[in-house]
Amino acid sequence: MIPPDEPVLSASLAPSFDYTRSTGPVLGAFFTGLREGRLVGTRDSRGAVHVPPVEFDPVTHEALTDLVEVGSGTGIEGVVVVWTWVPEPADVAPLDSPFAWALVRFDGADTAILLPLAAEGPEAVHSGMRVRLQWSAERTGTIHDIACVVPADAAGGTGPGDDELRRSSGDEAVSMLITPIGLSVTHTASPAESEFLRAIVQGRMLGRRRSNGPEVYVPPRDYCPSDGVAMGEYVEVSDVGTVTTFGIVNVPFAGQEITPPYVTAYILLDGSDVPIQHLVLGCEASEVRMGMRVRAIWTPEADRPASMKAITHFEPTGDPDADPDSYAHHL
Repeated sequence: MIPPDEPVLSASLAPSFDYTRSTGPVLGAFFTGLREGRLVGTRDSRGAVHVPPVEFDPVTHEALTDLVEVGSGTGIEGVVVVWTWVPEPADVAPLDSPFAWALVRFDGADTAILLPLAAEGPEAVHSGMRVRLQWSAERTGTIHDIACVVPADAAGGTGPGDDELRRSSGDEAVSMLITPIGLSVTHTASPAESEFLRAIVQGRMLGRRRSNGPEVYVPPRDYCPSDGVAMGEYVEVSDVGTVTTFGIVNVPFAGQEITPPYVTAYILLDGSDVPIQHLVLGCEASEVRMGMRVRAIWTPEADRPASMKAITHFEPTGDPDADPDSYAHHL
């Protein structure tokens, strides 16, 4: 057993994905307008103009089709409705220096849009102040085509001139948006999780027995999820197990490392009472079934990480299927 005075493990993680969505005719017109240096909204049944546009009437719930241009070029102005100051911008903030997030109602619109407001300090910002839209130098048909808003009486330019705005426009309407989504976190493993991760680097599967029962949980917990009591002794279990339930992945997606179809399954390891989820490869996806006996395929010891990637996948052992009664209560 690993010495109990070993420190817990931690790792920096950066989960991310590209969120892709179609715009439809209303939002498509809005984003196409931004790319071309125009601000487009929709008019509802009451005559109110929404910027950004909404697709359905908030009163009648009917689809809205009346597109309204509330401003174009370099002279688009509005008023600050409410605001909050950001003294220390994060890495993902739209501006590098301190700024305000402000809800801005542009002239000709009846609703407000959230935008960064560049100002000298919080004392220079107030509700009701006039602001001017500043375009980004390069525009692709996203909300980032608006760089920020600045006080209307601020000196200096407002971004590209009208000629540059016209030259930047494309022929095709914006019909699709791809937005990168990401999060940077530091995950600190619990003491039991740290024991499990150290063991898996050694090619061992470690579980932990309940204090108030015979069940063995893999991965091990510090406290039992059913009664909150501290878990008991650590137990080494087999890297061979039984497929309980499974799914076949047929649809490709961004970042996919395995060509479909393939199987992800819950596998009840011999000696454990809680299935783990992992890939089942080494056979046709159509051959995988409940009760199939499988074994872990480990990465080479020199390259083995302290994660479930220490096991590349499970594959069939060729042994007879397990008796359904042996895993019926672990589905």
